[in-house]
Amino acid sequence: MVMAFEHLAGRVWLCAGDPDPELVQAGVAVIADERGSVLVDAGHSPSHAREIQAALLAAGLPAPRWLVYTHHHWDHVWGACAWPDVEIVGHVSGAELLRAEATRPWSVRYLREEVLRNRRLGPSFRARALAVDSWDELRVLPPTRVFTDEVELPTGVLVRHVGGRHAPDSTIVVVPDSGVMLLGDSWYPPPAHLRTPADEPDLALVGRLLDDDIGWYVSSHSPPLTLGEARAAITG
Repeated sequence: MVMAFEHLAGRVWLCAGDPDPELVQAGVAVIADERGSVLVDAGHSPSHAREIQAALLAAGLPAPRWLVYTHHHWDHVWGACAWPDVEIVGHVSGAELLRAEATRPWSVRYLREEVLRNRRLGPSFRARALAVDSWDELRVLPPTRVFTDEVELPTGVLVRHVGGRHAPDSTIVVVPDSGVMLLGDSWYPPPAHLRTPADEPDLALVGRLLDDDIGWYVSSHSPPLTLGEARAAITG
C-alpha cells in the first residue's frame, strides 16, 4: 500500500492507515501551516513513519513542528522516534504509561514470551512483529510536552483530553478554522485483549462532541464522517 495524503478540508490532510485489521495500522493527519505543521499520531513503526514522511514530501506539505499523540497505544506512537525536531504533545496520563512502555525489552523474543503468558495478546503482538523492521532502531518516546485538560498550539489547533474506555489518555484534536475534529480511537471499545462481551463503541462520547461548527469527524481506523453522517451513526 502506497502512503498518500488527501485533502479533507481547510488545512487538514489525511493519510489513511491500512484497511487490513490484522496489521493494526492507524491513519495520521497533518494540519498544514507554513509556521510548522501539526502531525496527529506518529505511525505504528519507524518504517511506517518514513513512508508518511515520503508522502508529506510528495504532497508538498510543510514539515511538522508538533506531533500530537491521540493516545499511548503502540500503533499511534511507535513511529515517533523517526520524527526528529518535533515537540511531542500528549496527555499526562499517557506520558506515565509510555515511560513504562519504554522500559520493556521490545523484540520478537519478548513478544513471544508475553503471548505465551497471555494468549489474548496474540493479535496485537503479532501485528507489532510485522510492523517493526529493526528492533534496534525502535525507541518508545513519551511526550515532551504534557497537558491535563486542553492546550492550544501556536497555530490555533486545540488538543483536548476526553478519556473514555479505549484509553485513559484519549485525546481529540480540533481545527476550528477548518471545521475538522480528529477523534483518534476515543470512542472505540477497549483493545481486544482487554475487551469484554459487554463492551461496545461509546457513541454517547461522540454525541457529546458533535458541534454544529464542525463539519468533519475523523477516526483513526475509519473513513471520515460529515456532521450529518456522524449524527445518523449515533442515532442508529
